[in-house]
Amino acid sequence: MTEDRSPNSAASSDALDAAHTPWWADAVVYQLYVRSFADSNGDGVGDLAGIRSKLGYLEQLGVDALWLNPCYPSPQHDHGYDVSDYFNIEPDYGDLAEFDRLVADAGAHGIKVLMDVVPNHCSSEHPWFIEAVAAGRGSAARERFWFREGKGEGGCEPPNNWQSIFGGSSWSRIDEPDGSPGQWYLHIFDSRQPDLNWNHPEVAEMFDTMLRFWFDRGVAGFRADAIAVLGKADGLPDYDRSQDKGEIGNENPYHTFHPSGHVAWRRWRKLVDDYAAEHPDNQPFLVCEAYTPDVATFRAFVNPEQFHQGFVFDVMMRPWTAGEITASIAETVDDLLPAGLAPAWTLNNHDAQRAVTRRGRADAHLVSTGNNLLNSTAPVDIALGTRRARALTLVQLALPGSVYLYCGEELGLPEVLDIPAAARQDPVFLRTEGRELGRDGCRVPLPWTADPAGSFGFSPAGAGAPWMPQPADWGTYSAEAQDGVEGSTLEFYRAAIAERRRHHAFRGADFQWRSSGSADVLAFSRGDVLVVLNTSATAVALPTELVGDRQVVAASQPDQTSATTLAGDTAMWLAAR
Repeated sequence: MTEDRSPNSAASSDALDAAHTPWWADAVVYQLYVRSFADSNGDGVGDLAGIRSKLGYLEQLGVDALWLNPCYPSPQHDHGYDVSDYFNIEPDYGDLAEFDRLVADAGAHGIKVLMDVVPNHCSSEHPWFIEAVAAGRGSAARERFWFREGKGEGGCEPPNNWQSIFGGSSWSRIDEPDGSPGQWYLHIFDSRQPDLNWNHPEVAEMFDTMLRFWFDRGVAGFRADAIAVLGKADGLPDYDRSQDKGEIGNENPYHTFHPSGHVAWRRWRKLVDDYAAEHPDNQPFLVCEAYTPDVATFRAFVNPEQFHQGFVFDVMMRPWTAGEITASIAETVDDLLPAGLAPAWTLNNHDAQRAVTRRGRADAHLVSTGNNLLNSTAPVDIALGTRRARALTLVQLALPGSVYLYCGEELGLPEVLDIPAAARQDPVFLRTEGRELGRDGCRVPLPWTADPAGSFGFSPAGAGAPWMPQPADWGTYSAEAQDGVEGSTLEFYRAAIAERRRHHAFRGADFQWRSSGSADVLAFSRGDVLVVLNTSATAVALPTELVGDRQVVAASQPDQTSATTLAGDTAMWLAAR
């Protein structure tokens, strides 16, 4: 019998029994950045018709659902996260009829569609905000937001010392209808994203209507953006910076994780549960984005009264060591699985530096990457980063819960670090005056062909430049260049997802840590499948009592065929012969 590697060596729950698991609890979901996926009409911007043209590709990849980043009408100052109309489609992407076709066509390919909802803020061009500015001080329209008088002579200073997550003050001042300097409004993110006041009943009611509107169109669930900042402290007091603990996910603790936000999420969960009871053919769910400093804070949001799932970001940000990765996984499975909750694992997203670059940095094994954006200037070894990213992906696909992939990671795309300053569009870059590169580098349009024509197949041949420039070598990563090529990252993803589907052990919550006999090797089992990861640079011999009479059924490197010796920076799955 092998030895445990975690405080709780096993975890299981009747609520996640394989026979009763809801579809989303172990799904593979493909996060799709609409602007950067596929452009059907040659305007250099991805669109819904472009997505429809690639549904066969996504079906072949093996995903269960698509998550669309915000595709509502928006002035695109934060590329969709500044919503001006929650009930329509951005004209650059299509219209409601095209959206309905996408949902129907995706369903024909066995793929569900999820959407992104932005509840904390809207666009400064939303009709509500335009009305509020025009209505003047003391108006009912301003009560939907956080308008306040300024401090200092003539109200020339912000109402408090809160800082924006995107850099600079969290407050901007307007001119009143008569042209005089006016009130200030709160924006936790960019100045063109005014925060909504969830204490106002019309705000909550609008989102109730919005969720049902999209569920009625066949949407299977929502990813909720930036939930940790929705609640606001009474009176909006100054923050005492001496209390700042510098915790990951808590860089702005004065407006993060406030208890009042939970009222909104309980309301949403009741709406979703009621909708599911009314519509047996559509059982929607909610998954939340919250970079939390600990599991207890995470569980305050993810529970039977609020969100069905929350993204587990910690593994993405841990150092490249078996001990760190093991500890990160253990914190999640030991807490969530006994409660009947399914984790949502991810290594990449539209707000994070791509894993290939993150894991290829010279300091990747030394310290935590600190945050999702990662501003390290350490040199990057792309080949090493690709090897490590593939290995960690194979581990992730074997964990209990669902897996969220980000478009282009199946191609092994690295972060584009050398985008010219003039081409960068992320508010993070602009508001920090370039001190932080921001998120443009993970949003570069995908390469579909090796030929540079049409921006490597992103657009039709003869089209103009894409909305964000692509590197000259982008075609080497293209789907065309990797399709059918043994050992390519694309074929690795296809094979690993297919293998995940084949093993009944990967459904439900069965999970057991195993001892590998090496501090560099993480090991666990899911039923009869053994999963091992070697985070060292050199090969490690695995003990016979661990491996038993198993054979390799999946590996992150094509030359990993031995069941008893695991190559460096490599992962594999072993199953009974």
